[in-house]
Amino acid sequence: MTRLNTRPPVWAACVVLAALGADFSAKAAVNVSQHHNHDSRDGLYVDPAFTPAAAAALRRDLGFSGSISANVYAQPLYIEGGPGGKAMIIAVTESNNVYALDAADGSVIWQRHVGSPVPLTNLPCGDIDPLGITGTPVVDLPSRALLFDAMTTPDNGTTKKHLIYSLNVDTGTTNSGWPVDVNATATSGGTVFTSATQNERGALAVVGGNVYVPYGGHNGDCATYYGWLVGVPLNNPARVMAWATPARGGGMWAVGGVASDGVSPFIATGNTFGATEWSGGEAIIRFQPGPVFSGLTKDYWSPINWKMLDTNDLDLGGSGALIVDVPGATPANLLVSLGKDGNAYLLNRTNLGGVSVPVAEATVSSTSIRQAAATYRTALGTYVVFHGNGTDLTAFRIGASSPPTITRLWTVPQGGSGSPFVTSTDGTNNAIVWGIGSEGDQRLHGFNGDTGAVVFNGGGANELMAGTRRFNTGIAARGRIYIANDSRVYAFTVPVPPIVLTNSVWLRSGAFQFGFTNVPGLSFTAFATTNVTLGSTNWTRLGAVSELGPGQFQFTDPQATNGAQCYYRVRSP
Repeated sequence: MTRLNTRPPVWAACVVLAALGADFSAKAAVNVSQHHNHDSRDGLYVDPAFTPAAAAALRRDLGFSGSISANVYAQPLYIEGGPGGKAMIIAVTESNNVYALDAADGSVIWQRHVGSPVPLTNLPCGDIDPLGITGTPVVDLPSRALLFDAMTTPDNGTTKKHLIYSLNVDTGTTNSGWPVDVNATATSGGTVFTSATQNERGALAVVGGNVYVPYGGHNGDCATYYGWLVGVPLNNPARVMAWATPARGGGMWAVGGVASDGVSPFIATGNTFGATEWSGGEAIIRFQPGPVFSGLTKDYWSPINWKMLDTNDLDLGGSGALIVDVPGATPANLLVSLGKDGNAYLLNRTNLGGVSVPVAEATVSSTSIRQAAATYRTALGTYVVFHGNGTDLTAFRIGASSPPTITRLWTVPQGGSGSPFVTSTDGTNNAIVWGIGSEGDQRLHGFNGDTGAVVFNGGGANELMAGTRRFNTGIAARGRIYIANDSRVYAFTVPVPPIVLTNSVWLRSGAFQFGFTNVPGLSFTAFATTNVTLGSTNWTRLGAVSELGPGQFQFTDPQATNGAQCYYRVRSP
């Protein structure tokens, strides 16, 4: 216990709990509202807590419960400002369960079951059993709406419906006018959406007031399916618009789903069947709001060997569109496409070029690329990192030249097949690439972004996870990493050093204020009690501690009085 002044004594202690990593700036909220953190799908999380030394000492928070029910393929989300000011982890499962967990301890804030999932025996083919919520949801922060697609059945699998839901992210209640029955509302020309043959694996995106949901087929390419992009206005869910590939197939199944430059949605499509002229498959397509596809060559790209890719099932859409800007390059505004053919393609985002040769291309993997890639920039250049070659992560650098070039730099084992993500302390320094040994060693691994040197080696027995799925990726925020696996969300935290108390003072208003220093970017919560002998259950949660500047924290208790003896403690998060 530390007496801070001659008024009521103040006791302060640091109890390390779980915290999530995401973009951080002093005095600003931190939210991971979509797949790979940004609509560009870069997978970059700026968090000053993730120095190389801190990342090397990462450990799992064993006090974080994170218990959920059923299998998970979607990335979790992190949303601040939830009930009681709490930060929340949003997780969804294949049993159509939706969870909001307390980001501090993993307890359930609210949960919803939105309908029965469809058993695999009632689907024409596939590899997910049962099939419920697969694609990563998106949160529209201004409206606090959580949006996702759920495959549901009201009659044990006979009837199948893709429903697009909008829930209040703070309560789990369904917003007015939702869900949207895609089967009943989506058409494209003479093509009608058929839920039974369509799967929704790609991440959703909100662009310009519309939520966009991509659809492909089931694993096995069975029955008649198309690549669909469905758009629903957030403020008018009855007005559904959709576009489907003219040819059969062309699934939009990449885990990264819909990418955007902030104005237009971009999508990657897979192989079509029986097309004699290009009909929407093996392509990167830019849409106007709606979605509306212009058909102009500036708004799509497909390689000149698209027929060969079709024939050999080498989907260009194995990895989603990745938006990358490379200062000094000509062109500088690029889009990166990676596919099952093992190639990386650089495209001019301003004019995609139709069926044509790309700005640059290179073979970067000897095996199919099927997971979501990430991109980041350091003092040495602009990088793209992806999972390929079995259980490896590979990084290449995009040269700032005219035209830009692709140079493969390093390949390291990540122990499995997860999708990578990246942390940086300020956006360019201390870049760490994180990989997950999904369906392999089931550990988190960290590597130096420039060299591939090991930063975090997976930890010990406590850091071993279970139930990892091949498309899984993690998120980072407030000095913590969260990964959602089958039946559990895991939280990892950087070390939190002892708190150094500063500037404790009674204010003229009667409020009590104290400050302390610690690792920039971490999240702290303040608690108080009038009787420290009664144990931890007697402490009252007061609220989040403010970070006034990097590593400078302050909390003010407006309810403090001059008469009662009061004790305070803070914990992270």
